[in-house]
Amino acid sequence: MFYRDERLALFIDGSNLYAAAKALSFDIDYKLLRQEFVRRGKLLRACYYTALLENDEYSPIRPLVDWLQYNGFNMITKPAKEFTDSQGRRKIKGNMDIELAVDALEAADHVDHIVLFSGDGDFRPLVEALQRKGVRVSVCSTMRSQPPMIADDLRRQADNFIELEDLRDVIGRPPRENREAEPAAVAAR
Repeated sequence: MFYRDERLALFIDGSNLYAAAKALSFDIDYKLLRQEFVRRGKLLRACYYTALLENDEYSPIRPLVDWLQYNGFNMITKPAKEFTDSQGRRKIKGNMDIELAVDALEAADHVDHIVLFSGDGDFRPLVEALQRKGVRVSVCSTMRSQPPMIADDLRRQADNFIELEDLRDVIGRPPRENREAEPAAVAAR
């Protein structure tokens, strides 16, 4: 699937990857994720795309964004749009698909292999365009959740499909309750 001398770039659809990992009941350790792909090839870029609520005093994603930026990820953000739907519910919209697609197409001349962390079927034409430029494309998402988080046509278009569940032992963080219980368990020994 990967060759040690190929130039790699990671394109992470933040909200999509978060939803897929949550559906599989695990948290991603982004330091381990980056290390895994450094091991697989020559990692040139790791790009993370997410929309942020600008007017909230505290955003739960802000610490992650700051950590990723400090630890070698290219952060691509934009303000999310907040609105109220017809039932009076607060909704947030922050699609980053166009930004990710444009950046991936621009990177195509400089990389051999792109790993797209998303199951969004809207990316199928992007994968096809990257392949026409001679870039191999792997897509990472999951078929093992109910419902599956990967669009079938995206999975079929990709050169490789990486099942996110298969990466759990490599890039997953221990569940929060276990991490909090670990110091007490160590002290009890």
